[in-house]
Formats: sequence, structure tokens, C-alpha cells
Amino acid sequence: MPELPEMENYRIQLSQYILDLPITEVVVGREKSVNLPGEEFIRELIGRQVIFVERRGKHLLFHLDNGRRLLLHLMLGGLLYLGSKEDRSDRSTQVEITFGESHVLYFIGLRLGHLHLHSAKEAEELLSHLGPELLDRRMNAERFTALLRKRRGSLKTTLVNQDVIAGIGNCYADEIAFAAELLPTAKLQNLSDEDFSRLYQAVRDVLIEATEAGGYMEMPLTRDDKLTGGSNDTCRVYDREGETCPRCGDTIVKAEMNGRKVFYSPGCQHDR
Repeated sequence: MPELPEMENYRIQLSQYILDLPITEVVVGREKSVNLPGEEFIRELIGRQVIFVERRGKHLLFHLDNGRRLLLHLMLGGLLYLGSKEDRSDRSTQVEITFGESHVLYFIGLRLGHLHLHSAKEAEELLSHLGPELLDRRMNAERFTALLRKRRGSLKTTLVNQDVIAGIGNCYADEIAFAAELLPTAKLQNLSDEDFSRLYQAVRDVLIEATEAGGYMEMPLTRDDKLTGGSNDTCRVYDREGETCPRCGDTIVKAEMNGRKVFYSPGCQHDR
């Protein structure tokens, strides 16, 4: 499932192509992917412009020029592709939106995900449960420590809880735990101030590096996109079962915790 770096990469790149261009065509191939009857959804979008693309956690918000919002959640298996009609992907699409004369944004794999049209107030209410953004300029080590100090339970379970922290999923939770030299199973109530400080720095390092590398999506956003998917090679432990730990030389282990797969290096990750 796309996480913060993947969606932030999409946000940055889409903002270079689609802003302020009129929506000239909309195709709804699967009505369950949208929240209005197909014809109404199309009618509401034709002639509108996206004036701003915002990311909130794992969601993208397309701000329309009439004040409404398109709320996208890709969920598991969702992808975006921006191309021409001749340049389209051979994958099945659930929604297609054409901006101007040539830019078609293809929404792919929205079997679990969705693209919904809301008022600004509705969108805000739907996302109000999300925790803070860890890369927000208002976040710092002290606020991060205070946020997690009052919680109990395991590190990974907390990191992937969108009501506590927005944007982190399985992959980057494991990478953050590794960077902080903590086990994903480490209990928050047992961590010291030094552990929290190291954890906060790990969050920033991992998420910034992954975003700058383009996230781990398997498909480029455009035909000329050389960035998207670049962070596949930067993961140190996630999906590296049986490989040698780059830090201590131990063998990376795959386990299961609360129904989630978890990867870690037993040689250099500890409870605290």
C-alpha cells in the first residue's frame, strides 16, 4: 500500500503537470470507485480546474477551483499514471481524467481504493481522525516524544496507527525501527528520552530519503519519469528476509506481529 513517500512523490510530480488546466473529459469505468453516480460525477468535474494538490497521510486531495475536493486513497494495489490517450497503460483503469488537451490521469487498481468528490468541510471531517504529519515544520523532537510518551504498546503498531501518526505503513515502520536500532516489537513505555530522540531522527531520515528517491511504486508516473520507484533499492530490512544486515552482518528475519509481517535484524535492533 502506498505510504507517505509514495503519495508525496505523486503530489510533487502531479503539481508540475495538471494545475490550472480545465478538465475536458472524465471516464468512470467502475462506479464503485467513486461516490456519485457516474454521470453526475462526470458532470461535476467537467470544466473544473485543480488549483492545488495536497497530501494528508496516505491520501491526496485535489483542490478544485469551485472549492470542492477530490479525495484519493489508493489503498492496496492502487497506482497513478499520467500520459496521453496513445500513451496509456495496458492495465485496466477505474477512472480517467483528462486535463487540457493531452494530459490524462489514469487511476489504476482502485478495487479497494477510491476517488470521491466532497465539499471542503466534508473532506476535512473525513480526515480529521488522522494524527499529525511527522515532516510538518511544526513537528520537532519534543512534540514527537510527548506524542508517543503517553501511549503504550509496540513501536510498529503505533507507527502504523493512522490515528496516532499519519502516513506510515508496514514498509517504513520497519525501516524506521531499523534506523533507530529498535525492534519493531519494542514497548513504547520502556523507551528512554534518548530512544525517542533517536527514533524521531530515524523517522525524518527514512521518510525524507524515501521521498527524495521517489518511493517504492512499481510503475513510473509518466513515460519519462525516472524517479518513481527509486527507493526500492534503499530498504535495509523490509522484504530482505535471509539477506545480510548492512549494519551488523546478522541475517535479516521475517516474522509476524498482530497479523502484519515484520522484518528486522536481531543483531543490532533491541528492545531499547
